[in-house]
Amino acid sequence: MLHPNCCRHYREVPSSSSFLTSRAKVSPSPPLPWNFSPRVSFRFQLHCSSASPTRCSKPNNPSSRHHRRYGGVIPSILRSLDSSTDIETTLASLCLNLSPKEQTVLLKEQTRWDRALRVFRFFQTHQQGYLPNVIHYNIVLRSLGRAGKWDELRLCWIEMARSGVLPTNNTYGMLVDVYGKAGLVKEALLWIRHMEQRMHFPDEVTMATVVRVLKNSGEFDRADRFFKGWCEGRVDLDFDSIDDDDDDSPVNLKQFLSMELFKVGARSPVEKSLRFGSDSSSSPRRKPRLTSTFNALIDLYGKAGRLDDAASLFSEMLKSGVDVDTVTFNTMIHICGTHGRLSEAEALLKKMEEKGINADTKTYNILLSLHADAGDIEAALGYYRKIRRVGLFPDTVTHRAVLHILCQRKMIAEVEDVLGEMDRSSIRIDEHSVPVIMQMYVDEGMIGHAKALFERFQLDCVLSSTTLAAVIDVYAEKGLWVEAEAVFYGKRNMTGQRNDVLEYNVMIKAYGMAKLHEKALSLFKGMKNQGTWPDECTYNSLVQMLAGVDLVDEAQRILAEMMDSDCKPGCKTFAALIASYVRLGLLSDAVDLYEGMIKAGVKPNEVVYGSLINGFAESGMVEEAIQYFRTMEEHGVQSNHIVLTSLIKAYSKVGCLEEARRVYDKMKDSEDGPDVAASNSMLSLCADLGMVSEAETIFNDLREKGTCDVITFATMMYLYKGMGMLDEAIEVAEEMRESGLLNDCTSFNQVMACYAADGQLRECCELFHEMLVERKLSLDWGTFKTLFTLLKKGGVPSEAVEQLQTAYNEAKPLATAAITATLFSAMGLYAYALDSCQELTRDEIPLDHYAYNAVIYAYGASGDTDMALKAYMRMQEKGLKPDIVTQAYLVGVYGKAGMVEGVKRVHSWITFGELEANQSLFRAVRDAYVSANRQDLANVVKKEMSIAFEDGKEEEYSSGSGQDEEEEEEESEEDEAF
Repeated sequence: MLHPNCCRHYREVPSSSSFLTSRAKVSPSPPLPWNFSPRVSFRFQLHCSSASPTRCSKPNNPSSRHHRRYGGVIPSILRSLDSSTDIETTLASLCLNLSPKEQTVLLKEQTRWDRALRVFRFFQTHQQGYLPNVIHYNIVLRSLGRAGKWDELRLCWIEMARSGVLPTNNTYGMLVDVYGKAGLVKEALLWIRHMEQRMHFPDEVTMATVVRVLKNSGEFDRADRFFKGWCEGRVDLDFDSIDDDDDDSPVNLKQFLSMELFKVGARSPVEKSLRFGSDSSSSPRRKPRLTSTFNALIDLYGKAGRLDDAASLFSEMLKSGVDVDTVTFNTMIHICGTHGRLSEAEALLKKMEEKGINADTKTYNILLSLHADAGDIEAALGYYRKIRRVGLFPDTVTHRAVLHILCQRKMIAEVEDVLGEMDRSSIRIDEHSVPVIMQMYVDEGMIGHAKALFERFQLDCVLSSTTLAAVIDVYAEKGLWVEAEAVFYGKRNMTGQRNDVLEYNVMIKAYGMAKLHEKALSLFKGMKNQGTWPDECTYNSLVQMLAGVDLVDEAQRILAEMMDSDCKPGCKTFAALIASYVRLGLLSDAVDLYEGMIKAGVKPNEVVYGSLINGFAESGMVEEAIQYFRTMEEHGVQSNHIVLTSLIKAYSKVGCLEEARRVYDKMKDSEDGPDVAASNSMLSLCADLGMVSEAETIFNDLREKGTCDVITFATMMYLYKGMGMLDEAIEVAEEMRESGLLNDCTSFNQVMACYAADGQLRECCELFHEMLVERKLSLDWGTFKTLFTLLKKGGVPSEAVEQLQTAYNEAKPLATAAITATLFSAMGLYAYALDSCQELTRDEIPLDHYAYNAVIYAYGASGDTDMALKAYMRMQEKGLKPDIVTQAYLVGVYGKAGMVEGVKRVHSWITFGELEANQSLFRAVRDAYVSANRQDLANVVKKEMSIAFEDGKEEEYSSGSGQDEEEEEEESEEDEAF
């Protein structure tokens, strides 16, 4: 199976922040177009040593960028810059003396950090009388920060200080923002520390930026403290705790504080009221005045689950006269909806309309998602339709949300309506929606539709590796490896690109789920030749897949290769292979792998120890099982129910009741209590020891919980049978039938054996008919063993039973039909018997005594004399001479039909020695006379039996006693097997 961590990131739509970790990871910087200064050292690297994944971005469209109308020469300069790669030459030919405002516009309109930097350098070197100013530096610093160019940003900051340009609140707010969005939260907050050192106090915009950074990182309480401290004129960020963090980082934050980045900032002559050192008690309490600030704070309280605070702030905003905008209402609607207050969210929409604030597409997207999450699909679709009705247009988020909602509920017609509407509006399906729609089609068996959607999307654009992997996984989950393979190899054939390691991992999963392990191995071996190297996920998944099907040699080889390539196997990988060794009984190999796991520095978990303990317990090596349990406890690994159940099993093997009881009591004291497996193990031990009372206590506990399974009932039946408590055994059997747990051959066999032991032969046969005809279950030796016992107890001649048993052992044709026809006839279930006869006579009756005898007996017992005699005549025509069983069955037919002469004829053959004197035959003749109402002749036969067989009564009794002993022996064997 695929390693759990390898596909987790493509199952959900990735957000823009999903590409960022707690440290910004950027690609090695290209050389700067213009060096800042030859005197500046590049030795200091601030979090720029690692690489970040390339983001998918929209193509730059110069014509759409310049949406503002600028006067003068600005539009022509911007157009020239867009079409030119030689920025300096272009600017030199067009720019004479631009005003500071025009210079600012040119800088702001640059969308790439390197172009912004080159324009800035041009102004510095070519613009006569150019004076550096904080606005231009802010633009350049923001551009560098957004691009993750931290080293270049540091150099620009140093140059700014050396040029005597003082940072403003805007500068600090911008730096906090770019560092925060890059996931560098601690570094972002250290800019506030820099403000403190330079006697700056954050203004409202900077404060709101800090709150937003803390909110987005989940530090809600800290954000709230900072806001409240700001209102009181102080900064509450607990800088000491920041300094103590991340001592193992490449450049820890203590060093960061002492480096040149924080040394060079100049001090500005700020007002006393803005200084950190001013007395906060004497200054008036600050209150936010900006709509954006209130929006950030409301969102903060909403995410923190503080609904009352969010509502209070919203009310304060309305009362204080601060403008309420669409963002404010959107935030409040989302907060109310996500906390189950949909009616309040609806009321806010109406309030929004009353105040004349227009809802935007995002407003309806929020309401759409909220109603969908609440299960109200009609309302969700209503908001989707309302977007166009109010003159707005659905965006990518709208279509993605509505498609996901409909696909999850398998609403195919509605999905295709939305797709048709998108097609008519020339809107392309969002890439992340493709796997979701395909999943719906595949789940509903519409494979052709899924393929058509995928092919149509491929015509418009090339799917990313993440989405392709998700598509492959859609097919993999359903075992459609051919379709998955077509997607996998299609990328290489269509685009000539090599497959990503993620795609290889999911394709290996597809082969694994289809049990095509050779293909999975072949793909793995060939991936390096295609230029893709396996990662830890590849190795872990392959080892776990092979171990899951007990291909331990291949799994061990892959594991060795993994460790040679400096990839560290996960604990689950070792656990899977150890479990495989245990299943195969290779305990020494399992122990060797366990020791290798320790040497590799991978800490075993409860699954590893559970496998070892269970393996040794099953093998009867109780001391070793207990030793591993003690080792597990010494290493501080918490034992789970599986481990404790294995331990009970180990103690049960050697009959250690007290130790098993102590473990079981420990499980009973746990929060969830013992599971059914543990209770069954304890129940089995009690049954082996004949402890009825304690077993009944466990059984009743399971009854109350409703967790009894087949093993539970079977164990109690075994216990009661062994103790001779047949009535109780039958009650358990009836309860098992009523619980619906009779669903396989083994469970039926156990209940049938219980009925047979209690003498309820007809009920046992009824249950067998249900098993055979209604459930159509395959019969095993345990089933036939019970059937032969029923035949003996049902009065069928012992010679007939032996004949049928021989036919079964030799796997003769239609032996099962002959056995069931005889059994049902003996129990008076004639309709069932005739059904079996039809199976025997459908084509040609097998030319053997067991088959013809079964047909004669079934028809004779049901009173169909003609059919019985026809079968006898057919038997003679085929040259098959009647045997003792045939004669016994035939005389029974004569007796039931009142054909006394026929009975007399057989009787005479016995008397005059034409037929061998046989007890079964004598009994058949006697019973035939009784059936024909000739008790006088029956008494004669009885006297002849006593003469032919000395001490006939004793012999008959002895025979019965021997049969009982045989049955007891059979039952003992069944119990032992159970």
